[in-house]
Amino acid sequence: MRGVRTYDTLRRTLDSAMDNKAWQADVILVTGDIVQDESRSGYEMFCDLLSPYGLPVLCTPGNHDDPALMAELLNTRPFQLCGEARFDSWSLLLLSTYLVGEDAGGLGPRRLANLEKALAAHQDQHVLVCMHHHPIPMGSRWLDGVALRDSADFLQLIDRYPQVRAVTCGHVHQQSERDRNGVTYFSAPSTCAQFLPGSEFFALDERPPGCRWFELCDDGSLHTEVQWSTAVS
Repeated sequence: MRGVRTYDTLRRTLDSAMDNKAWQADVILVTGDIVQDESRSGYEMFCDLLSPYGLPVLCTPGNHDDPALMAELLNTRPFQLCGEARFDSWSLLLLSTYLVGEDAGGLGPRRLANLEKALAAHQDQHVLVCMHHHPIPMGSRWLDGVALRDSADFLQLIDRYPQVRAVTCGHVHQQSERDRNGVTYFSAPSTCAQFLPGSEFFALDERPPGCRWFELCDDGSLHTEVQWSTAVS
């Protein structure tokens, strides 16, 4: 895609992460856009690549994904599509922001209601909300035009539940950290190419593929670091 062999960059990014002596992975979080061409073989290759790590793989759909194929092929361990995953004092809530035929995302009344039910049921847990589309502006006109459409409703909901410590997304192909009302909103770099931050129009950055690490602490704090890969096309 755009001159990048995405399977190779994903594989090398994973290998680089697993070789990082400063961090030890307990789970892999994949925030969407797994397969650009929405093909069955693409998801099968994804499963074949990640299964050998022996770690839970938590997935949310992106605008380039096929949710029906994801539901069929990512429904057995170690894979999980959307829902909740609990790790000690933390709950990860995995949201679908997929809209049919749209590059932008949305939750809609039903998904927002389900999220509120989950938050109300997990008030004794620290919560990390995971999704594909970004809910707060990135300062890039073209990219913010394909953001989460009902972000105002989402943010108002998050504001009502203080156990939410952070929200993380994909979609934007760049790293960012933004604080809002005591919650930190993160984005992770892509394992493919990166988008140029702050660009008015579509443009690619020169940064390499990467990933973001999270350490979730029992007291509700978290530590995070972006790791840039040496993967090349």
